Amino acid sequence: MDERMKRQLAFALEIDKAKNIFRQTHLSGKGRNENDAEHSWHLAIMAYLLREYANEEVDITKVMLMCLIHDIVEIDAGDTYAYDTEGLQTQKAREDAAKERIFSILPEEQKLGLTALFDEFEEYQTPEAKFARAMDNLQPLLLNHSNNGGDWKEHDVTAENVYKRQSKTALGSKKLFEVTEEILQEHIRKGNLK
Repeated sequence: MDERMKRQLAFALEIDKAKNIFRQTHLSGKGRNENDAEHSWHLAIMAYLLREYANEEVDITKVMLMCLIHDIVEIDAGDTYAYDTEGLQTQKAREDAAKERIFSILPEEQKLGLTALFDEFEEYQTPEAKFARAMDNLQPLLLNHSNNGGDWKEHDVTAENVYKRQSKTALGSKKLFEVTEEILQEHIRKGNLK
């Protein structure tokens, strides 16, 4: 086996660790907490299925790859809950260090390619990044909705906080933000969001 393949296979094995990074969001039907690998897979499939609702035409392969790699950095950085104000202050620094270490396992041009894709997702400027980020907002919202707002209630999350995060969904898909609005209004009426 040559050095290039050794590095590619080492990366493949390294990212298996994402299966051990558990998120605050529970699986549908009040299941256990989901892990990063499940979350990323779910986003990628959702992006493919819902691509017709993107505000702009997108390269769906690029969107799906963004969805698949966006949380790899959490192998080192850990999951930062969307409503954890303290954790959010250090998230970028932790994820930047993790990005450098993990993507450096790869051959240089693959490292550069995935790093650029990760950065594009984080910068939220291209149609693909906006749509991928819309999926990253919508997926946990759908799971929480299926669990009667349980994660919001458990963490005492307010409607204001959820709206602040979810408002960016409209940048990627106005249509999916309409669905988000319906779900949030239902949970406000039920008292699941204060």
